[in-house]
This record gives sequence, structure tokens and C-alpha cells, in this order.
Amino acid sequence: MRKLGILLAVAVGLMGLAQTPKLGGELVIAFGTDPESLDPNKITSAPAGMVLTHVAETLLTMDENLEIRPLLAQSWKLAEDGRSLTLYLRKGVKFHDGTPFNAQAVKDNLERFRKATYAFLLFPRVQTIDIVDEYTVVLNLDMPFAPIVSHLTHNFVALVSPKQIAEVGDKEIMDPVGTGPFKFDKWVRGEYVRIVKNPDYWGDKPYLDAVKFLVVPSDATRLVLLETGQVHAIMRVPPLEAPRLRGVKGVEVVKLPSVRTIYIAFHYQRAPFTDVRVRQAFNYAVDKEAIVQTILGGVGGVSDAPIMPLIFGYAKQNPYPYDPEMAKKLLADAGYAKGLKIKFYHPTGRYMMDAAIAQAVQAYLRDVGVEVELITMEWAAYLAFLRKPLEESGFDMFMLGWGCVTLDADYGLFPLFHTSEWAPKGSNRSFYSHPTVDALLEQARVTVNYEARKALYADLIAFLWQDAGWLFLHYEEQINAQRTTAKGLIHHPREYILAHKAWLDR
Repeated sequence: MRKLGILLAVAVGLMGLAQTPKLGGELVIAFGTDPESLDPNKITSAPAGMVLTHVAETLLTMDENLEIRPLLAQSWKLAEDGRSLTLYLRKGVKFHDGTPFNAQAVKDNLERFRKATYAFLLFPRVQTIDIVDEYTVVLNLDMPFAPIVSHLTHNFVALVSPKQIAEVGDKEIMDPVGTGPFKFDKWVRGEYVRIVKNPDYWGDKPYLDAVKFLVVPSDATRLVLLETGQVHAIMRVPPLEAPRLRGVKGVEVVKLPSVRTIYIAFHYQRAPFTDVRVRQAFNYAVDKEAIVQTILGGVGGVSDAPIMPLIFGYAKQNPYPYDPEMAKKLLADAGYAKGLKIKFYHPTGRYMMDAAIAQAVQAYLRDVGVEVELITMEWAAYLAFLRKPLEESGFDMFMLGWGCVTLDADYGLFPLFHTSEWAPKGSNRSFYSHPTVDALLEQARVTVNYEARKALYADLIAFLWQDAGWLFLHYEEQINAQRTTAKGLIHHPREYILAHKAWLDR
């Protein structure tokens, strides 16, 4: 892990630091999807998290070297019995509206987070939040909670002004007031989000006057905007375009790992996917290696677990081989010898080559007698559609990705497979449920011994693999690109482009 971090820092973290940074200017970053929200209690995707992290900060952070670092908390201490975590807060920090950052602000935010989509990151293990003094907070746990420190680095646990919390009540925050180096300025839905320099930032002040995050779903359009200099950086360069782009004057291509797994989820509570033979058949029907090599140009790898190899708890499985005859046999055994029809929902522009991959899956399934109707939506609408409760759910299967940004299997598995996380409360949108999986997930959360915890996840992953909880596809790598005039940008494994220290060599 440390070696990976060093390589990343050399490749992208030091760009432009040999020169004297210049002040001013507006940096433009183009990405594929509009944020679904900018409220820490509501956001569920990396694009939203990338915008928010510039505006609202967390207590702890994970830097580009994938190391946990202090941020709004200068230090922390976990009790010997693992039942409390003490946070020692940074002094002299103010929110953008002038409200002081202190222990009460932390408590107000974490109490509000109890109702968040991602509340599982802290609750119900955190029972009470005690204020010791103005700059000391204690989180009291009902039992040891192994991933709590890494969970506090998650950008969705960002803090906003207590004044804003009081003003909005139960409503959604549309214009977050944080403590970050940039302040929220404007959000035009479907077009862009703009943030501006915070001149009163407690840390190193930004060089830029503003950053605009431009929503551009089309891969081809993002490339044109970069090559013509209309934007300074883009995310998700199509892999087959990367070699050509490397030859374009004034452009740098940045390739780096991610922590994201791409999967297709089945409706676990609805036929035909209540039958494990059908779920396994779909895994045999799709040639994942061909998808990785031809559509992704080798940028990534075939999934051999529900989480990717960088994550603690990863346990390698034998990938389902491409075997259409086995797929046909399993479908026939399950009573579908004459085929079946399904609706397959997928995003466009959110993940690398997502629409093309959906079309390939459609073709592979057609070859084994499954007629697939492809349906795509704008990203925010797509997430809203997939967050409907069981009785309103309208899909047969869908494509999503999950970035395990805490680098801990709890985050990569618990919200997606535990019964308590069924939509709309949580992120188990496929309504997966199995008592064995629930028990292993719960036990792993409260097991602090490293090897014992690792063994629990090995058992869990082996079970999920045999149960074919998903159509397991691949894990991604990232290919971004930027103009050479954009200096100091950090391309982060969490799938963020960070402009905290960026500047323009105009």
C-alpha cells in the first residue's frame, strides 16, 4: 500500500511544484455526471464527494498516498477496550459563515448524520457523543468497531455549519457551508457546480480564484473540450483514446489505480433471480476477460472477489469462466430452457465505457437465450430509481460501481449485502438477504483481531461468490487527462481530481 502511495505522489502529486505558483484564475474540470446532492446526509457518489471535499472537510482524511491523516481533528485516541474514540479538534477554524468550529459543531453534525444515507459508517455502533471541552469529543461505542477510524475519513462524513443545520431542519442542504479552502458559489443542475476561493481558510490558502466542475456525459465531448483548451482536466478518458491523447501537445494523460469494483446486481427477491442457478448462469454467460481487454483496453482486471485487491479483507476467488454451454444448462435446469426476458438498467457516462459494457452484456446473454432490454437514465434520476423500496422497485438487474474508499471490506460489503441496508434506507438496492451473510458481516465489524477479521471476510466472500450475489464484472483503473498549464492537481485513487493546491500557468 505504501509503495502504491509513493508512486502516485511522484506521478501526479508533484506536478508543477518546481515552479512558483501563480495566483488567480478559474480552473475547469469536466466529469461525466451531475452530483445527485451536495448534502453530506444525501450524497451517494464519487462525483458529489469530489465537489463536496473542496468545500466541507472531515475530521480525518486519507491522502493521495492512502494514509490516514488529521484534518479537522488534529489527533485521536482509541480506548484500549475499543469502546470509545477521543477526537482532539483543531483550534482557530471557522465555517464559511463565520460560525466557530468546535466540539458542539462536531456533535451537531454527527447527530444529524444518524439520518444519513451512509449512517452505517458510524451508527448504530456510536451510542452517544460526549463533549469533554470546547475542542475534545468522545464517541462512545456499544462494542468495538474495527473500521471506525477509516470510516471517519469518508468524504460523506463532512461537516457543515451548525447554523446551517439549524436553519435547514429536515430539508436537504443545497449550498453546503463548510470549513474548506473553497466556498460554494453556484449549482446549475445538469450543467456545472462552481466554487470560489475561501480567503479565510485556516490552512494554506488556494491559489485559484474559482473551480468549475462541468457536467459532460459524452466521452467524446470531454476529449474535444480538453484538446481545444476549453477545460483544464477531464475524468475517464476512454482507454482506446489514451495512446492518441498522449501525442497531443499540451496534454498530459494520468493513469492510476482506483478502488472501484463494477458489478451488475440482480433483483434478489424477484424471479428469475431468486434461483441461484440463474444467477450463476449469467456469470458463466458473460466473457469478462474479453470486456476488460477489448472494451477497456486492459485498463482494469476481471473481478475475482466483490472487492478489489487493494482492500483489506480481499480474498481471491476463481472467476466464473466464460462457458455459454454451462449457462444454457443452468438456465434449463432452472426451468428457462426456452429463454427469458429481462430489463437491464445501466448508467451512461458515470463509469468507464459503461454503456458499451452494457451492450456487450446484452449480446452475451442473447447468445444463451436471454432477451435483454437496455434502459439508461440521467445519473441523479438513475440513483433515485434504484433507491425505491422493494414494493416499488422496477428493475430486473442494474449496473453500478462501488469505490471502497475506506480501504476496508466493511465499507465494500456491509452496505451492499446486509439486510438492514435495503433501499431506500441504504445502498443494498438489489435487496440481497441471507442470514449467513448478515451474521458474518456483523461479526467482522466488531472483531478487532486482524487475522480473525481477515478470516471472516474470506468466508464471507467465498459464500457470496458461490451464491452469485452479483454478476461479477471487473475493477477499474483510472485514466484522466489535463492540460499542461494546470499545475498541482492531485489525481486521487478515490476517483477525485483535487484542486486544493492547483494553479494555472497562464
